[in-house]
Amino acid sequence: MTGMRRTAVPVTGTEHPVTVSRWSRTASGSTGLAFVAVLVLAAVPYFAGGPAEQPLITLLTFVAMATQWNLLAGFSGLTSFGQQAYLGLGAYALYLVAVHGVNPFVAAALIAAVISLPVSVLVLRLSGGYFAVATLVIASVFQIAATLSPSVGGTTGVTVPGLAGYDPVLREALIYWATLAVAVISVAGVFLLVRRTFGLDARAVGSDPVAAASAGVRVGRIRRLAYFVAAGGAGAVGALIALQTLYVEPTTVFSIQYSVDMLFMVLIGGMGTIEGPVLGALVLFGLQEALSSYGAWYLVIVGGLAVAATLVSSRGLWGFAADRFGLSLLPVGYRVRPPRG
Repeated sequence: MTGMRRTAVPVTGTEHPVTVSRWSRTASGSTGLAFVAVLVLAAVPYFAGGPAEQPLITLLTFVAMATQWNLLAGFSGLTSFGQQAYLGLGAYALYLVAVHGVNPFVAAALIAAVISLPVSVLVLRLSGGYFAVATLVIASVFQIAATLSPSVGGTTGVTVPGLAGYDPVLREALIYWATLAVAVISVAGVFLLVRRTFGLDARAVGSDPVAAASAGVRVGRIRRLAYFVAAGGAGAVGALIALQTLYVEPTTVFSIQYSVDMLFMVLIGGMGTIEGPVLGALVLFGLQEALSSYGAWYLVIVGGLAVAATLVSSRGLWGFAADRFGLSLLPVGYRVRPPRG
């Protein structure tokens, strides 16, 4: 596997070399278990059916959203409050291409990613809080544009054609498999991306862009790539949301609640890790299932937990576990092992 190599270098003043590793037996075992879990999840429609598919669709959607947002904020230092812009674009793109008989799912992600390119020219001139606010403004602009456009239904929204004629059981299974594919591609894609040179450059840019630029890192290129990939992933998730409801309405698909959920999952799970967003998605899903009947108190409890977790461990639950127990199921950096004996 690319990048999974070990090298040994001697330590000055000793005869024992230390080992610098990017992989481990634990990582190999967790990767194998993850592969088996994906196969089991793919078979869920055959042995569990609808009662299991719907909650899993929600969970897998959370995993995809959190992973893509973590690529921006956790690895590249771009905290966005406006990723719902690309969720909405993906949902509307699904409708537009479905009307014209094009493969809607792939096209939705591509359209969202392509639109992000000119947007990135504007917003990536900013950083920190200015960037975060700018992304929120961009999302509001897209929402207003959709509201004022009669071609996509304006304020009343539109019904997505193409899947209404399918048998309900088959339709839900197809949506479930599509959601599983997006979640797996999101996690695996971000993992492989940040294990390359991009990962080191992105973390350098996120920590100190000026220092990164002085070291030869192409800051603008790294940020644009992260923004482009995250926008495409959000577009794919937006298409999934539209497929689940077969209805697209601007107030819903451009809701800031999506970005709030992404922020919560990554902060709770652990920024800058592969495992953290997945863990955060599990936490949010569990809280939603347990507390959704409490109405507004659900938001209060979730917000309180986010604040408490941040105060206790700024690196999230997975960061705490990694620091305390040395856990690293999907390592993206290097680890120095002390000499034996």
